[in-house]
Amino acid sequence: MQAAAPRPGLGVGLGTLLLAALLLAAVVLGTGLGSVTIPPGEVLGALWRGVTRQALEGNDVIVWQIRLPRVVMGALVGASLSVCGGAFQGVFRNPLADPYLLGVASGSALGATVAIVAGWPRALIPVSALLAALAAVACTLWLAREGRRFPPTRLILAGVVVGSVLSAATTALILRGEDRARQVLAYTLGDLGFSGWRDVLTVLPYAALGCGALLLLARALDTLQLGELTARSLGVPVERLRLIAVIAASLATAGAVAYVGVIGFVGLIVPHMIRLAFGPGHRTLLPLSALLGGALMVGADLLARTTPLSQVGIVTTLLGGPFFLWLLRKERHD
Repeated sequence: MQAAAPRPGLGVGLGTLLLAALLLAAVVLGTGLGSVTIPPGEVLGALWRGVTRQALEGNDVIVWQIRLPRVVMGALVGASLSVCGGAFQGVFRNPLADPYLLGVASGSALGATVAIVAGWPRALIPVSALLAALAAVACTLWLAREGRRFPPTRLILAGVVVGSVLSAATTALILRGEDRARQVLAYTLGDLGFSGWRDVLTVLPYAALGCGALLLLARALDTLQLGELTARSLGVPVERLRLIAVIAASLATAGAVAYVGVIGFVGLIVPHMIRLAFGPGHRTLLPLSALLGGALMVGADLLARTTPLSQVGIVTTLLGGPFFLWLLRKERHD
């Protein structure tokens, strides 16, 4: 699958403004719609009063204490997964790469399942999921290492093996703790319902550190698309670049999925959507993917809250699956 050329007439500056407006609209709608509908003007007023530290009134408490943390978490997670997905596709030069390629999702699911089945307090579930996700990535890197190199094929294969083993372990634990299977299933399908400001502030450093590092690597990732030999001849330390990008993306992804569960397709399809409109350059791809991914996640969570679908992961899969099939069909005919 070749990277799409920029669409004529759609500049990066205009695209950035449109995507930023889309994200703002998603935040306002996601904050305003629910069991109690709050008009957009009132939502914006509540946001202004909160930012300027004025006294909260009327529905302001609903906005700031209940809905806005969930919306902000959704935007943060969607942005993180999209940036990490775009970076992984560049690092591995594989359009099917996603943020879960190296076992993050399977490790997170196993960690959460252990905590749930063991009956640990809810506050410890994301901690267990985060540690297990990072351990899964470390195991994948250890298995894939070849001297000082981390060949892409070995990384992918090691990620598949680690993910399969951890998924089997998760299934075994679920069968032993059938009474808690529903709670585990809810986690594996993604859920923003329990997100609070404390969770947002916990995830934020992982997202900022991981995605920030990937944005700094954007120029090197562009050079890598010319091929490893060419990149080396231009002075790019390919192995170091690959290792730093993998660690940064895995850190941001682990922080995201530990607190909201495994959410599929966002990190896979959003970078492709940006490439179709703006081209494959990572200096454009990664920041615009963050905007679109955040908006998509907030919108998907809004659908999950207001329809019988209930889980945001179900919504993203129902939206992402058909889109990706269309994309494959389009590329085949191009």
